[in-house]
Amino acid sequence: MDSVDSREEEAPLVVGNSLKNHTRDVHILSCAFLLIFLAYGAAQNLQSTVNTEHNLGTTSLGILYVSFTFFSLFASTTVRMLGSKNALVLGTTGYWLYVAANLKPSWYSMVPAALYLGFAASIIWVGEGTYLTSTARSHAKDYQLHEGTIIGKFNGEFWGMFASHQFVGNMISLAVLRDGKEGSTGGTTLLFVVFLGSMTVGTILMCFLHKRDDDGRGEGPPKPPPTLFASVVSLWDLVIAPLLDKRMLLIIPLIAYSGLQQAFVWAEFTKYIVEPALGVSGVGGSMAVYGAFDAICSLAAGRFTSGLSSITVITPCGLIVQAVVLLWILLNYSVTSGVLGYMYPLLMAAMLGIGDAVFNTQLNALLGILFRHDTEGAFAQLKVWQSASIAVVFFLSPHITLQAMLILMLAALCVAMAGFLFLTLHVERAFSSSES
Repeated sequence: MDSVDSREEEAPLVVGNSLKNHTRDVHILSCAFLLIFLAYGAAQNLQSTVNTEHNLGTTSLGILYVSFTFFSLFASTTVRMLGSKNALVLGTTGYWLYVAANLKPSWYSMVPAALYLGFAASIIWVGEGTYLTSTARSHAKDYQLHEGTIIGKFNGEFWGMFASHQFVGNMISLAVLRDGKEGSTGGTTLLFVVFLGSMTVGTILMCFLHKRDDDGRGEGPPKPPPTLFASVVSLWDLVIAPLLDKRMLLIIPLIAYSGLQQAFVWAEFTKYIVEPALGVSGVGGSMAVYGAFDAICSLAAGRFTSGLSSITVITPCGLIVQAVVLLWILLNYSVTSGVLGYMYPLLMAAMLGIGDAVFNTQLNALLGILFRHDTEGAFAQLKVWQSASIAVVFFLSPHITLQAMLILMLAALCVAMAGFLFLTLHVERAFSSSES
């Protein structure tokens, strides 16, 4: 009897430790991404002002996102072979190398680093979506909680932490490059060294994640190397097959718009709205405001996400907020002096951050809920279309006017809204049919 009692007393401790590991892994993953992307995000924002010779900075970003798009086609297969944890750790190396290339920027250092970062980014983001979703499923199963609620909560925490990288990274940039020293070699060298240190700590943190298999059951069995035929079949299943799913086709316009709006903030908003009103030194401050509202609203949106019904309400709110900003700039905005001239760009940055928070949390939650049997393929599609649309903006930006870009954005927003509404009707109809 004593032995039976002792086993019964010990059982909850084992389960408790297992449960604790789920939230622990989410904390580690969130902190690691914050440390890596506060460095990369700030470095990306500086490319158009630091590496100006022959547009090296912006061209390297365009090359990066073309590479990102291409490798995202194969990222789901790569992540399935490596495992999501190994993909996360390997993915960090591309960001480290790209920031290191900025210490000695040239076409021979930046372009190869951008090409490799495209590969690294593809696997780190598919790995992130797969790992976070599997962790949420494990947590929901062990605690006997609603899966959609936990997926929303975990995505809210992750994207809240991730979005704060804009605030933290730009504050570091402002501190190191104060007094308008963006172009000084000594200042930027020190800044990139600080960024490399932050990325190194983030990479080390990734190593402390627990391994998980695709279903979130913890550490899975080792995967044998696939044959050539198996690799081709896997590539079809994970890349082409999702495009035959009506639900994915209806989500793709929203995914593409989410990429367009991110690139619009980086390439157009800071150049045409922020800099004329606040100066070059105000770019970091506006992006900090953008990141702060992005982080706060990511946490809030994650808390309110409990399933498809809540996603159906929250997502249009983000689209409407961004539509207001785009129409404001297109129809009525002009640079003014005084307090309002200073406040308007910051208010726009805050509203754009709110929209970005909604798209990040809701898209990741939606894909995790709808495509539970093809998680890697769904998140690979997310990054293929996001990165392709980002590359389009970077390459179009030097050749079209701000008004033309705004019209393109509004058209994409309308298509995204229509696709999302049709998706909700399709899912509701399928759900009603399954119940009857």
